[in-house]
Amino acid sequence: MAQDPDREDREEEQQGPDELLTSHALDMVMLWSSGTVSAEVEADMIRGVLESNGIPVMVVGASQYPNLGFEVRVPRGKVKEAEELIEQAVAAGPDAATEAEAESEK
Repeated sequence: MAQDPDREDREEEQQGPDELLTSHALDMVMLWSSGTVSAEVEADMIRGVLESNGIPVMVVGASQYPNLGFEVRVPRGKVKEAEELIEQAVAAGPDAATEAEAESEK
């Protein structure tokens, strides 16, 4: 309960490998959002880059209502890493994506 300050300490001691982690570093925060016509495609590309690098991603938006926009969310503890990966992907451009795809097909 909120009145028991020692509760969190006891919960942390009891957590084993199968226990649910409750750290705020796992809170999903918005990394990117857009309401443009291409927002869904961009969100899917960002999701692909992040998931391929082991970062959990949640895309928020509905294809049925594209005018409401799309968001990409990542765990709070992974925001800096995700931002760096997106910057690297943008800097590498589409040629790097084509090369990486060709390498994966070998």
